[in-house]
Amino acid sequence: MRFEKYKLKDLVTIFNQKRIPLTGKERSQMEKKYPYYGAQGIIDYVDDYIFDGKYILVAEDGENLRSRKTSIATRASGKFWVNNHAHIIKNNDKSDFNFLYYYLFDLDVSEYLTGSVQPKLNKRNFENITINAPSLKKQQKIGYFLRILDKKVFKNNSIISNLEELAQTLFKRWFVDFEFPNEKGKPYKSSGGAMVVSELGMIPEGWEVNSLSKIASFQNGLAMQKFRPKEDEDSLPVLKIKELRQGFTDPNSDLCSINIKDSVKVYDGDVIFSWSATLLVKLWVGGDAGLNQHLFKVTSIDHSKWFYYLWTKHYLDIFNAIAKDKATTMGHIKRSHLDESKVIIPTQKYYDYFDSVFNKIIDQKVNLLKENKSLAELRDTLLPKLLSGEIELPDDKEVTDDV
Repeated sequence: MRFEKYKLKDLVTIFNQKRIPLTGKERSQMEKKYPYYGAQGIIDYVDDYIFDGKYILVAEDGENLRSRKTSIATRASGKFWVNNHAHIIKNNDKSDFNFLYYYLFDLDVSEYLTGSVQPKLNKRNFENITINAPSLKKQQKIGYFLRILDKKVFKNNSIISNLEELAQTLFKRWFVDFEFPNEKGKPYKSSGGAMVVSELGMIPEGWEVNSLSKIASFQNGLAMQKFRPKEDEDSLPVLKIKELRQGFTDPNSDLCSINIKDSVKVYDGDVIFSWSATLLVKLWVGGDAGLNQHLFKVTSIDHSKWFYYLWTKHYLDIFNAIAKDKATTMGHIKRSHLDESKVIIPTQKYYDYFDSVFNKIIDQKVNLLKENKSLAELRDTLLPKLLSGEIELPDDKEVTDDV
């Protein structure tokens, strides 16, 4: 496959002159309607827009330009606003939109940066970035193929979001409102189901009250800086709040010895609860890792994963409120708060029915998250090979413009 060298300005139109920064105070007084983009993606929402269409945004400044912990390129479409920390471009008739996005997505721009403290990719250097590009037809095929992978991830994420919403809705319906189906398929409480007095008020007859700390084990992680791998020792990436938030470990993640105790090793499908600073409850599918301090691995011998996962999430808003009230720089909860958080355990008959519903939801969610991880790894593996011509796609595939 034949490649030609271009300057970026020969392949795009730059729209930086249309950018308008807004202060935090200005944005706080606006209706949250349209995305407001900064250097690394959406940072807020505002009540108006200055762009309407499909554009590529590239970070103009920030440490990520040098460290590249995340991509420097963002795809923006529809109506949105952009501040003055991102370059705004659109492909011209010599280039394909998706090809350019993925080229910039994977590009090392260190040679074009200025500023030793705060890296900056100024407009002059940005527009003179060298792009090695094949023919427009080849660009379209490469861009189309990579976009199909990302669209599959996007579709999976939509299903994952719907599954989580379904689980939360059913949980509230069955464990808060007590309107689970009775023997006749009717809502239990509103159909006259027997209720008894408990410390939490009226609950279905035969159900029990216990605490979150009693239904599950909350294993705290280790201060992994004390468990660095020794020379020639196998290692594991460390799962911190950053990794939990993004859903995966990365080359910048710390490493720990593989010989840490099993109770603080994390595997796909584990429930992880960060109890300090940023409070999150997530199903982890980022691969084997070592659990850092300030995170719990939640497990149970007696109860199903969905049960302790959904009950922990049920209290997350309360835990966040507790953490915010802490008179410290890093809000957190204590184990005593787990003791105080009461849960309701159904009779075995209903537990078995709930198992049949929630297990399917949780399993499907975990499987989709695993598939997304595999698709992202496939994209990241193929991306440099496709862009360099090391791998060439066949010519028998039609390319459409709707991706």
